[in-house]
Amino acid sequence: MVLLAAIDQGTSSSRFLVFEADTGDLVTSHQIEVRQLFPSAGQVEMDPMELYDTVVTCIHKAIEKLENLGISADEIKSVGVANQRETSIVWDKSTGKPLYNAIVWLDTRTSALAEEAISRTASKSQDEFKIKTGLPIHPYFSALKLKWLFENVPEVHEAYDAGNLMFGTVDTWLIWKLTGAYVTDVSNASRTLLLDLHKRKWSTQLCDFFSLPIEILPEIRSSAEVYGYFEKGPLEGVPLSGCLGDQQSAMVGHQCLNAGQTKNTYGTGTFMLCNIGTRPIISKNGLLTTVGFQFGADSPVVYALEGSGSIGGNVVRFLRDNFKFISDAKEMEEVCRKVEDTAGVYFVPSFTGLYTPYWDSTARGTILGLTQVSQREHICLAALRAVAFQSAEMIAAVEHDLEDTTKITSLKVDGGMIANKLFNEIQADIMGRDIVTPKITEISGWGAAVAGGIGAQQISLDEFLSQSSEAVRYTSEKDEQWRSKELGRWKEAVKRSCNWAH
Repeated sequence: MVLLAAIDQGTSSSRFLVFEADTGDLVTSHQIEVRQLFPSAGQVEMDPMELYDTVVTCIHKAIEKLENLGISADEIKSVGVANQRETSIVWDKSTGKPLYNAIVWLDTRTSALAEEAISRTASKSQDEFKIKTGLPIHPYFSALKLKWLFENVPEVHEAYDAGNLMFGTVDTWLIWKLTGAYVTDVSNASRTLLLDLHKRKWSTQLCDFFSLPIEILPEIRSSAEVYGYFEKGPLEGVPLSGCLGDQQSAMVGHQCLNAGQTKNTYGTGTFMLCNIGTRPIISKNGLLTTVGFQFGADSPVVYALEGSGSIGGNVVRFLRDNFKFISDAKEMEEVCRKVEDTAGVYFVPSFTGLYTPYWDSTARGTILGLTQVSQREHICLAALRAVAFQSAEMIAAVEHDLEDTTKITSLKVDGGMIANKLFNEIQADIMGRDIVTPKITEISGWGAAVAGGIGAQQISLDEFLSQSSEAVRYTSEKDEQWRSKELGRWKEAVKRSCNWAH
């Protein structure tokens, strides 16, 4: 039996997962929650040592479980990493200790640095470097987080002067701690605002613009090759041979390996990635251009357009915790099935603004169309529809960028919300596309395990693609006339939520 394993280090937990290579079946896993720290408003940090220690504990515990099943750890032939993206860590090479907490992707402390950077550009636009990087100048990305650390943490300067400063996203930190290799993969590098997408190298222009020393950046490698070997513990000598940002890892797990294939992950918000092939297309419709994956140093880089939605599982949590309409997320389907439609109610749950395609941080949550017959069931159903409307707008943005040469005929979905079958039916109706749920629930872990298997030559792409990834397919039961009318009303509702908080 060949087993492929994955480290999945996210914003809420660390996990170690072990899969069967030929089926993708999950053999065993272990998960530990990780803390988020909030030093002040808008600041989100994590302890880098906690990220590493929980990963190591997960590996030990999962292997104990494996051996209790009568399976030797020797069957694990490779390990891949999937990680929360953009989160930035600095550490001292001589001590191996972090110099500051990890600054998490959600953190907005660099908003003023972003404004200052935009004011220094020739175009006075956040899109000044979009053709080169695929990204806007925004607090989300790692470059500004590293700049903040240089400007505010004296130990960072001291380590740099001593020649001991190391910097990386979570993948780089974990790979270095586990194997001693100082690397990142192209998918994670493409989220820093320092990568030239076309040359696939760190950009001297961008490092100079942000006043960051290019020599401290890790080596950029493909997403599937041997970076190093575990130096100790139960996996000693096993190759760490795959690495992908978590959203790209889900895209691989869903087998979105050809242009036009698209996946949506419904977490707190919504992340859509559409494979656009080997030529980076720079979006004119509010999408990001990112590296999807590169399976080996000599293989082509495959790119993706990414849509980020602020609406997702957070709206279900809001209805549970704030409005007390439900006591458990699992109740949503039952509640919503009690009504035929929303009775004219539209809910735009833009609690922290709207992302793709509007990018309006002043938008706020709005419920429209309330009448004397409106009930909690109508508002709950309107909330599920809002998530689907947002995805429909992302698909439209992708198809505009692809100049209608590529049509998205189906959407592969994952995340907590897809346990709600009514939500999957709603998605199919509103988007007019087949909605495909996966056989494997741990989709980003599986994607990283596959990358590791390819990197260590334990599984081929053909073997991976021969496996069926589809569990259930939902097909639309509505016509274009209905869909167009509903989307038109949704856009009217969005207009009313925009430009509100000043």
